[in-house]
Amino acid sequence: MIAGKKYYGLASDIWSCGIILYAMTCGFLPFEDPNTNKLYKKILACDYSIPSALSVDCKDLVKKILNTDPAKRINIGDIRQHDWYTRIRSVEMEGVIIGKDRIPVISEFLDMLKEHFQ
Repeated sequence: MIAGKKYYGLASDIWSCGIILYAMTCGFLPFEDPNTNKLYKKILACDYSIPSALSVDCKDLVKKILNTDPAKRINIGDIRQHDWYTRIRSVEMEGVIIGKDRIPVISEFLDMLKEHFQ
């Protein structure tokens, strides 16, 4: 959207999740600059670096998510099959189960989103 292009729905949301994944695993954002114009240029050029401390699989997933071309960006199905993602374990905390397979996806809701944002 910074590039002046249309909202790509789920592909844009996956990009946002990539930013969050990067921030959570690295401790800082992938794109930073006090100058807004320079920040936008970094985002558009996908100009970021991944700390060497991240696992090879995590680096790979971040790179596939932060692809500036929505058509080439990894999709949800492939993320769920990715080596880094498949190693996530469910955790139970005070009776609440937190894990990658505990959030149901309602297909009607996804269909409505696709229709609304096209």
